Amino acid sequence: MEPMAQRFEPVLKTLNDAGVRYLVVGGVAVVLHGHLRTTGDLDLVVELSPTNLDRALDALEGSGFQPRPPVPLRSFADPETRRSWVKEKNLRVFSLWHPDFPGFEVDLFVEEPFDFDEVWRRRVEVELEGSTTFIVALDDLVALKKASGRAQDLEDIEALQELARGVAGDD
Repeated sequence: MEPMAQRFEPVLKTLNDAGVRYLVVGGVAVVLHGHLRTTGDLDLVVELSPTNLDRALDALEGSGFQPRPPVPLRSFADPETRRSWVKEKNLRVFSLWHPDFPGFEVDLFVEEPFDFDEVWRRRVEVELEGSTTFIVALDDLVALKKASGRAQDLEDIEALQELARGVAGDD
């Protein structure tokens, strides 16, 4: 197993074991859809219902993850706090780090960037070495990347559309 997967797969297995509803987005989702590229973080959209969020934070905290910003991890569970981060700090993701994995972060979206239930229904399940993970469908990933519009996202869109054309051409 290559180093990136050694870091993100245990996180996903921990979330699965805790029964957390999450979707992998970002660079890891691009890789799991079939376009190899490097990434140093795991971007997750966690369903922000209180029960699901409690399970996610318990699992991440129990695995040793700590918030990058100097705030308690549990502050992420408060909807008002998250809204103020978006409004006052333009915060889009809440970054967690682990002392045993320098250079690797788990980024949790502060707001669900889409209707979670709708995108969850279209999710793609990917078998990893020790678990199954849930990634956003290709079209949903492209839509997220378009909304972001960063240079890396534009490159990812091109690669993902090339993959989609290849899949469509296989029919």
